[in-house]
Amino acid sequence: MFGSKWADTGPLGRTAFMIGGYLAVLLLWYMVTAGNEPMISDGILPSPGAVFSSYGEMLEENDLLPSIFYSLGLNMGGYIVAIALAIPLGFLLGLVIPIRLSAKGIVESLRYISLPAILGLFIAWFGIGSAMKIQFLAFGILIYLLPVVVQRIDEVREVYLKTVYTLGATNWQTIRTVYFPSVISRISDDIRVLTAISWTYIIISEAIGGEGGLGALIWRVGLRRGRLDKVFALLLIIVVIGLLQDRLLRRLDKQWFPHKYIERREHAVTASNESLSLILGYIRKVLGWIVFGILGVLLINELIQILPERYLHLLFQDTVWTLWLVFLGILGNIAYKYWMSKQFPYLNPKSDA
Repeated sequence: MFGSKWADTGPLGRTAFMIGGYLAVLLLWYMVTAGNEPMISDGILPSPGAVFSSYGEMLEENDLLPSIFYSLGLNMGGYIVAIALAIPLGFLLGLVIPIRLSAKGIVESLRYISLPAILGLFIAWFGIGSAMKIQFLAFGILIYLLPVVVQRIDEVREVYLKTVYTLGATNWQTIRTVYFPSVISRISDDIRVLTAISWTYIIISEAIGGEGGLGALIWRVGLRRGRLDKVFALLLIIVVIGLLQDRLLRRLDKQWFPHKYIERREHAVTASNESLSLILGYIRKVLGWIVFGILGVLLINELIQILPERYLHLLFQDTVWTLWLVFLGILGNIAYKYWMSKQFPYLNPKSDA
C-alpha cells in the first residue's frame, strides 16, 4: 500500500506529523485571510489573529471559563446517564429473546428521530435548566449506543459460550464472565466515537435558556452580534476539548482493557523508544495523581468549605455531581486494582523475580 514504509513510525514521528498537519492548516488559514484585500473576507472567515485575540475579550467580558466547565459538566452528565441506561437495557434486549423481538423495531426506529425537532418536548418535560440539557444529551447518545450494545452481544464468540456451558456455568455466570467483559471492552470504542455527536447536541440544547455554556456563548456573543471571530474561537475550543476527550478515553481504554493492545504493542514497541515510553508513563502517572488530589480537595471543599470559595460550583454550576461520580469511579478503580494485585499477585509485573 502507499506509504507502507511509514507504517512503523514511532510515537514521536506520529506526533510530529500530526503537529505538522495542524501547522499547515494554520498557515493556509493565515494566507487566505492576510492583507488588506484577503482572498476570503473577514465577513466569511476571520483571520487567525482576530480569532485568537478574541479569547482575551471573552475571558474578561463573557465568562469564558465557567462556560467551558459548565459544558464539560453537561457532557459528562449526559454520558453517565446514557451509559447507565444503555448497558442494562442493551443486555435485556440482546439476551431476552421475547423482549428483543418485541422492541427491535422500536429501537431501530429511534435512530431516525430528528433530535432538534423534539427539543421542545424535553423543555416541556424538564424545563430549560441543566436537567433538560443532560436528559436531551443522554437521549441523543442512548439512541445510538443502545443498538450498538445489542450488536456487541451478538458478536461474542461462540467458542467462549460453549466453553462456559461445558463447565456448567449458570446464565448469570455466563453473563458475568463472558458477555459483560466482552461487550464492555468493545463498546468503549463506540462510546469514544460518540464524543463528537455529544458536543453537537450540547450546542443545540445550550442555546435554550441562556444559562451558560459554549453553545449559549456562540449564540449570544457570536452569531447575534455578528462576531464571527468569537464563533470560530469557541468552535476551536470545542474541537480541542473533543480531541482531549478522545485521547483521555483512549488512554483509559488501554488501562482498563490492555488485552486489546497486546498485539499492537508487540510490533510497535522497540528498544529505542522504550525508555522514552517509561519516562512519559511516569510523568503521566505523577500528573494524574496531582490532578486527582486537587480534585479531591476541591470536592471536599464543596461539602465543608475550607477555601475562600466553592470553586467547582462556580465553574460547573449544578453539574458538580458528575465530578463526584468520576471521583468515586476512580477510587473504585484504584481499590479494584489493589484487590486484584492481592488476589492474583502473579498478574502484577512488580512481583516478577
